[in-house]
Formats: sequence, C-alpha cells, structure tokens
Amino acid sequence: MEAEQEDIKLGSRKRGVETMLRTTYRVHMDLTSLADAKSNIMISINGIIISIIIASISPKIDTNPWLLIPTSFLLVGCLISIIYAVISARPRVPRDPISLGEIQKREGNILFFGHYSHLSEEEFEEGMTEVMVDRNLMYRNMIRDIYGLGSVLSRKFALLRVSYNMFMVALTLGILSFIGVYIWVVFNSGMV
Repeated sequence: MEAEQEDIKLGSRKRGVETMLRTTYRVHMDLTSLADAKSNIMISINGIIISIIIASISPKIDTNPWLLIPTSFLLVGCLISIIYAVISARPRVPRDPISLGEIQKREGNILFFGHYSHLSEEEFEEGMTEVMVDRNLMYRNMIRDIYGLGSVLSRKFALLRVSYNMFMVALTLGILSFIGVYIWVVFNSGMV
C-alpha cells in the first residue's frame, strides 16, 4: 500500500519530476566533463614537468649530485600525481549485468549500458518498452542511473583531489629542497 502511494506521488507532478531529472542528468554530465578536463590538465602539466626534468636536469646530476634530492622529489610527486589523474580519467564501467526478468521485477536499471550490453537486441527492446510503458518504473530506472553517475563522479573527484594534493606537495618539496640544497652548496663551497 505504501509503495502504491509513493508511486502515485512520483507521477503526480510529471513535468516537475521530468525537469528535475533532466537538470540532474545535465549537471552530472557537466561535472563529468569538468572532472575529465581537470584530469587532462594534470596529466599535461605533470607530463611536461617530468619531460623537462628528465631532459634538462638529469644529464647534470653526475656533475652536480646535489640536484638528485630535489629532482627526485619533483619526479616522484609528479609521477604519483599523473597516475591518480590517469586513473580518474580512465573509463570505469561497472559490469552488473541484468536480465529481462530483473527489469520486469523492477530490480534492474536498463538505462545504463554497462548493465544491458549483454542483452540481445530483442531483450533490450522489450525491457525498454516495459520501462516506457510504466512511468514509475521509468523514474526508478532514471533515479538508479543518476545514482550510478553520482557514484562515478564521487570517485573521479576523490582521485583528482589526491592528484592535485600530490602535485602541490611535489612542487613545494621540490622547490624548497632546491633552495635548501643550493644554499647548503653555496655555504659549503665558500662562495659567501
């Protein structure tokens, strides 16, 4: 009885519900694009820094061994940062296959390709028709799809946070160690 009342409530404000769902989908897609763009920025910046360090500083380490510590801080930090950015940008498709029976029992989400990609075309068509005929089932599938998108976004942004934090740590430690080691070399060589 309670589920029937909930179903009536979900469909009673059809236009408002559809606007909310459409807006939520659009926001999730915008945030996904933003996360991917931020990942690409981190991959590019760290890639450039690593390339410059390897090309310009590495050949000088044998004659200036004091460069080893700051260079190592930068290289390791940028490497960790780039790894987390790549993991964030990497496509993640959960594979929780559903059956036509699950859709008919209102247990599966046919709107996400990772769930329905193993179904035959006929099964998919029948499942989609089932969803389109029953508005409450359609809303439930859309809600599940939005939840799945949100879960993926949460993971992307958590990985990006680690990537940005490692980048900040690498730059800070690298620059401070360059300054510290340079000052140490200057004082020990008697240049002051």
